[in-house]
Amino acid sequence: MATEKLPHRKLGRGGLTASIIGIGGMSLSGIYGAADDAASEDLIRYAIDLGVDHLDSSDMYGWGHNEELVGRAIKGRRDRVMLATKFGQVQNPGGPNKVNGRPEYVIQACEASLKRLGEDVIDLYYQHRVDSTVPIEDTVGAMAKLVQQGKVKHLGLSEAKPETIRRAHKVHPIACVQTEYSLLYRAEAEETRETTRPLGISFVAYAPLGRGFLTGAIKTFADVDGRRAAHPRFQKENFDQNRELVARIEAIAAEKRCTTSQLALAWVLAQGDDVVAIAGTRYKERLDENLGALGVELTADDVARISAAVPSGAAAGTRYPAGGMSAVYV
Repeated sequence: MATEKLPHRKLGRGGLTASIIGIGGMSLSGIYGAADDAASEDLIRYAIDLGVDHLDSSDMYGWGHNEELVGRAIKGRRDRVMLATKFGQVQNPGGPNKVNGRPEYVIQACEASLKRLGEDVIDLYYQHRVDSTVPIEDTVGAMAKLVQQGKVKHLGLSEAKPETIRRAHKVHPIACVQTEYSLLYRAEAEETRETTRPLGISFVAYAPLGRGFLTGAIKTFADVDGRRAAHPRFQKENFDQNRELVARIEAIAAEKRCTTSQLALAWVLAQGDDVVAIAGTRYKERLDENLGALGVELTADDVARISAAVPSGAAAGTRYPAGGMSAVYV
């Protein structure tokens, strides 16, 4: 499956591998501003040709739009792709998304995703959010049936807390756990990795660039727009504190002769061989920049210095608005 143009890492113990930098598809479905489908499909094909085989989608991104887009883009390239998608979030007009982890819904959601993707099998299937009203054993039991039926190859969880992960892993091997992980927000991810590493579960870091904050492109409060404006980290009472943290990373990046994004990604990847990152972008030049992080060499002292520049817990504001926070780390 994997091309060797880029470094790869194992995802779990079941033989799955992926490029250590992948693409998160959320921004290709209008979440952070308008996206052009033709350009998005071209971006995905461009990434695959560069050796990026880790494509991460969800039935929630554009409520099916993203999976359809990815499905079109990978035609003729399926054997060069590690295809991941997620289920579990359901629409709740006027409020935060709801979560459905009922066994019957798991099967229904997978069938719908396969149809939208135009594929017979998903390489890595995640529960996007844990349903606190359904025992994780029941949800993962249904996901395991999908593996037995050959519709899914490997299982993952997103935003699950350590105890949930341990319980799930007893039902069926979990290949990956996905949680937000960046210099700005890492306490929960690092606690999670204390559980996943001994179990042989890999860690997929989403939002490794802090939803754009760690690119250095958001310099003033006036630069905050769209969906970001709803996130506490970008709101006025938190902005200046977080911008100061980013400025510290900008200074180190200048010393290392790389961009702020590249330093932030290199730091995430330097955390261990169990970690891979998915970074969302709509633009080829940003993808090229992200892949440039693979050329940034960090010594152990560099990693320690960067970590100290932005201490764990130093960022102001929660990762999501209140409604979203109730659905993470469950």
